[in-house]
Amino acid sequence: MRDIAIIGGGINGCGIARDAAGRGLSVLVAEMNDLASGTSSSSTKLIHGGLRYLEQYEFRFVREALKEREVLLRMAPHIVSPMRFVLPHHRGLRPAFLIRLGLFLYDHLGGREKLPPSGALDLRHAPAGKPLKPEFTRGFEYSDCWVDDARLVVLNAMDASARGAEVRVRTEVVSAQRHQDHWHIELRDSVSGQRETVRSRALINAAGAWAADVIAHRIGSANRSSIRLVKGSHIVVPKLFQHEKAYIFQNADRRIIFAIPYEQHYTLIGTTDVDFNGDLSEIAASEEEIDYLCRAASEYFAAAIAPSDVVWAYAGVRTLHDNGEVAAQEATRDFTLELDGRAGEAPLLSIIGGKITTYRHLAEEALSSLSGVFPRAGPPWTRGSVLPGGDFTASGRDQLTRELAAAFPPLGADTAARLARTYGTMAYDILGGVTRPEDLGIHFGANLYEREVAHLVKNEWARTADDILWRRTKLGLHMSEVERSRLSDWLAWRLEATRSAC
Repeated sequence: MRDIAIIGGGINGCGIARDAAGRGLSVLVAEMNDLASGTSSSSTKLIHGGLRYLEQYEFRFVREALKEREVLLRMAPHIVSPMRFVLPHHRGLRPAFLIRLGLFLYDHLGGREKLPPSGALDLRHAPAGKPLKPEFTRGFEYSDCWVDDARLVVLNAMDASARGAEVRVRTEVVSAQRHQDHWHIELRDSVSGQRETVRSRALINAAGAWAADVIAHRIGSANRSSIRLVKGSHIVVPKLFQHEKAYIFQNADRRIIFAIPYEQHYTLIGTTDVDFNGDLSEIAASEEEIDYLCRAASEYFAAAIAPSDVVWAYAGVRTLHDNGEVAAQEATRDFTLELDGRAGEAPLLSIIGGKITTYRHLAEEALSSLSGVFPRAGPPWTRGSVLPGGDFTASGRDQLTRELAAAFPPLGADTAARLARTYGTMAYDILGGVTRPEDLGIHFGANLYEREVAHLVKNEWARTADDILWRRTKLGLHMSEVERSRLSDWLAWRLEATRSAC
């Protein structure tokens, strides 16, 4: 009998699992695909308060997100990085005084500690003005953070597992039935087809875009949540500017888009906000969305961007609490916790909405809502914690890179830097004993070696090339089709060898 069973291995499911396991509760996470294979790997890769939500008077929500921004920067300095954002002033849209007021609030609402304050920019002379059209002569800049979103999920899962949680990938919840004070949950291994029934005292629906499907078809509840599905799409194009700052652009339709340095050689542009009513197994950026993002960015950049420039596009569907707003971009990003079950019954907690920035706070609130079921659980503990590999200061990542390069000369500076920002101090465990290039094993391309892949398979639940190239790392952008196929073949061989050994 588990204390808690969690449906969904995205950021909310893994964040709750980590928090619960650290309080001494027994936890099972069932993810039907790979960790972060849904919305949690399809974000804009930002830890931010949401500057635009100030216009919607969501001051409490922005304040909480800004506070969490500082917490996550301390928790995971290897995968969370400070970033300056440039906001060119568009004379036909919001007046300058309103932008200054918004930035003043943004600086002071969340108790900013580590990040520098906002300021004005003369784009005629600042390096950030060079890629822009000449009519943008003034602007503003402020601070937020970049995050490797999928790795944030995996690190939470790793820490949850280290604290006793059981994390199962490619495990579908076929059904869940309430038996008064506990749940009977039928699981199916999507690889072998094997079925198993487990029991838990509480059930958490953290299935993200699939939350409504879980309620209606897996649990069979008559309750219907007020869920709105909204798709956000992004495009990646060859690098548009040489500096390391990002841009936030206002558009005439009152949406905003970001243009962010990505993977050294690219620029990430997003996102859209469109209601989604399609097949959740076929989520992709549409031609209309790609064209919209190209046109919106081309309003600001001197060099026009065309759909033919796009080297990769991705999309994710997020659940939002349907508060009746007409436009998708105006629907609240705050989360809602829906608790179902009468006194004495095993509870069902459904997670609706939320942002990757506030996942840790959401986990605390979720466990607080179940405190009556688990009165002996430990107190909240994650605020001052560190995720695996993050036991160094943010300013020390460059130092960690130098130490890795010195300790393992076969790596080279570029690979050492990538490993430092991907694994932090865990890189030492991955590279233990490496003294010669041959010790790294097979080279699959883009400085991805067998030694790293073996770690991802053994310790991070990776099973396929996509798991590794598009979620655990972002090396898919840097590898050829032949190199990707070589990795896929090696993984298939390893899996078969493991099965034969068993």
